[in-house]
Amino acid sequence: MKKLTITYLKALGFVCMALTVIACEEFLERNPTTEISGPTFWNSQKDAEMALAGVYSRLNTNTFNYEGVYSLAIMAGDANEGGQSLGASSTGTFAMGIMEAVSGGLLANIYNDCYRGVASCNYFLANIDRVDMPATTINRYKGEVHFLRALFYFNLADFYGGVPLYTEPVSAEEAKVAQSTKEQVFQQVLSDLDLAIANLPNSDYSSEGHAVRGSALALKSRVLLHQSDWSGAATAAAQVMADGQFSLHQEKWGNLFLAEGQNNNPEIMFSTRYLNPDNSSQQDIRILWHGIWNPRQELRDAYECTDGLPITESPLYDPENWQENRDPRLGQTMRNFEDPAVKASGEVVSFAYNGVSMTGLMPAKGGNVETLPIDYSTKSEQDWILIRYAEVLLNFAEATNELSGPVPAVYDAVNAIRTRQGVDMPPLPSGLTKDEMRERIRNERRVEFAFEGMRYRDIKRWKIAETYIPTLVEPSSGLSRAFDPGKHYLFPFPQSEIDINPNLVQNPGY
Repeated sequence: MKKLTITYLKALGFVCMALTVIACEEFLERNPTTEISGPTFWNSQKDAEMALAGVYSRLNTNTFNYEGVYSLAIMAGDANEGGQSLGASSTGTFAMGIMEAVSGGLLANIYNDCYRGVASCNYFLANIDRVDMPATTINRYKGEVHFLRALFYFNLADFYGGVPLYTEPVSAEEAKVAQSTKEQVFQQVLSDLDLAIANLPNSDYSSEGHAVRGSALALKSRVLLHQSDWSGAATAAAQVMADGQFSLHQEKWGNLFLAEGQNNNPEIMFSTRYLNPDNSSQQDIRILWHGIWNPRQELRDAYECTDGLPITESPLYDPENWQENRDPRLGQTMRNFEDPAVKASGEVVSFAYNGVSMTGLMPAKGGNVETLPIDYSTKSEQDWILIRYAEVLLNFAEATNELSGPVPAVYDAVNAIRTRQGVDMPPLPSGLTKDEMRERIRNERRVEFAFEGMRYRDIKRWKIAETYIPTLVEPSSGLSRAFDPGKHYLFPFPQSEIDINPNLVQNPGY
């Protein structure tokens, strides 16, 4: 059974609001009568647990759930806008290369969501030592918050490059600082992660929903991979593998992304948590009803046939019946627009999308068809997975291949994902060169993590966004997308931040 403590559920709204007040208390009266404040709050372990829950609640934003992640799929060229978002959302415009400091939307949301998280982390770390409770508990809580701060700062550095770096609560004037370099931010991220690794328990994640040692090691492997530190990334991933607390999900692959398959799941290493009715989301409304994300054919064609060959080589491929004889992950990631839903009972239900798909495809991953028919009262509780063990294996495979070529350990890691129960794809062919293995690993990441926020980050760090994005043509207009390598590898700082911080220098090209 998925566990979210009563303290966590009750605290989500209240403490999140309270921490916003506390983090800015230099601008407010010292003892606000309607909110908890520093002098009256940090007295007991219960207070500490409520504050910790408030920090975790910073994940319940678009940046760390389906909304932001599907937007990144549009940016990566794995999806198009559709349904209710067509003409209303800015992400499709960004995907065409039209991004400016005043654009708002995704470009501003990541910045604002992450800095709110950083502020809550800093306030927690500045006050937790005031609570009278065992030092081991304090250190564990600190480890969790250092992990969360690392996650927030990693996202900031990945999307904006060098950003203002704050490691303690600041006043409005103190916040007006120039950005640190991207390298300096990454150093802080790694420092936070090392502290987290040293203080978090080496246990499973899914049963309690708190960051553990494996969560921090997995994030460290991701961070080092983004720095092309192949040795460090491989070492961090290998440590997760050696610790043995996590393993691949061995049942129906798509159930990983539904509440029924997430209870005590050994593959889930960290996630944004939901639980009806107190902490629900609109995930099924957005995926299965609004139809706001339309998968593109380029992603559909990246999945192999069941013989392990690409569709350009396999005799099993039938373009008129693209779902047949394909990697099972394909049909659990997307469907034809016209296809009905089939519930576990065998009942066939129409989707009744709010709009027509621009690509003829609709997403399936993360949508629970048992909720159909959907209306605005529908509440979803599937967690949004942020880190899972399959990534650890592919991080290890990529880093090790770059270091040593396609040695047996690289094959073992990739094949564990391909051949696991519920996927059952053939292992990679022997005799691959280093370059061939690199391409196989990259495609495996694409199909395994489709609509999980990985692809846009990957094509940027591989420096192929500038060649791949311009090959994409919009189905509605026939226009080609654009990607300026001198500008688009970073997002602009929101203009509102430039206006209030004269020391912040805008990223090049904006």
